[in-house]
Amino acid sequence: MKASRLTLAIEAGYDLPEDGRIAVIGARASDDLSALPKDRVQVIQGFKPDYDYWRGLGYDCVAEPDGTYAAAILFLPRSKAQAQEQIADLATRVEGPIWVDGQKTDGVDSLLKHCRQRADVDAPLAKAHGKLFAMRAEAKDFSDWQATATEIGTFTTLPGVFSADGVDRGSELLVEALPEMMKGRIADLGAGWGFLSFHALRKGGVTEVHLVEADHLALECARQNVHDARAQFHWADATSFNDGAPFDHVICNPPFHTGRAAEPELGQAFLKNAARILTPSGQLWVVANRQLPYEQTLAQLFRNVEEIGGDRGFKLLHATRPLAQGRRKR
Repeated sequence: MKASRLTLAIEAGYDLPEDGRIAVIGARASDDLSALPKDRVQVIQGFKPDYDYWRGLGYDCVAEPDGTYAAAILFLPRSKAQAQEQIADLATRVEGPIWVDGQKTDGVDSLLKHCRQRADVDAPLAKAHGKLFAMRAEAKDFSDWQATATEIGTFTTLPGVFSADGVDRGSELLVEALPEMMKGRIADLGAGWGFLSFHALRKGGVTEVHLVEADHLALECARQNVHDARAQFHWADATSFNDGAPFDHVICNPPFHTGRAAEPELGQAFLKNAARILTPSGQLWVVANRQLPYEQTLAQLFRNVEEIGGDRGFKLLHATRPLAQGRRKR
């Protein structure tokens, strides 16, 4: 749907400069950028699987904006505060038009209204339950839209990362359930801004904790929150991560959606990779929403699976001794 609006906008004569770089922020693998001049496009994508997709197609890719641009196209994120921050940043970098594309469920109507109060905005193009609009924001004041960090005790988060406004209840429960001794190497799959890893590093016998996170912004927060020589940070897809050596423990609060619809198979992919990267005697500690059918998946991957706690909304699962077919060959 986003691709059709982008293509129609170009066909309709929406203004794009003939020269200079075009920043494309937030394009997912499901989007189509073929209507744009590829040699002038820089894809700015902080989600590692999508970053890898565009890089694989030969696009110039970065995780964060790099310098100035002649124009920009922003695919709206789910977070309103993050979208405002991105526009505020682009207003200081882009000499020409900024195109904004989003579904109604992304809040595009509200953002359009607020942008009209601050900049010159062209008539929007509406299609497929969403809109695309273009504006010129140079020399406009968007400074109050710049992101401010949230302080959660000693932790720092930013808009757009998971659980940016407070510690996720599931993660709190998992921290309380972890044993006092966790000898060896630990992988935190989907580490977010570092809450689980921070507490895992305080367990006895820990030699390394590897924070694996696909969201570049969340991982940058984790770098600020976890200060320990035993911590290693990986901008990587947790469903395929492997650093070449097996882990003694995996801790995980896996996501179960990338959009608004539930995708249990995403969390299941985390569990499958956990089994692959553990030692034969390795242990998995995971928290999940009660309605998610993870026990069946774990039973196919581990010899022993048990529920060790939780509350009405969450369950804590402990799985040990991954089955041989689930582990990667060394």
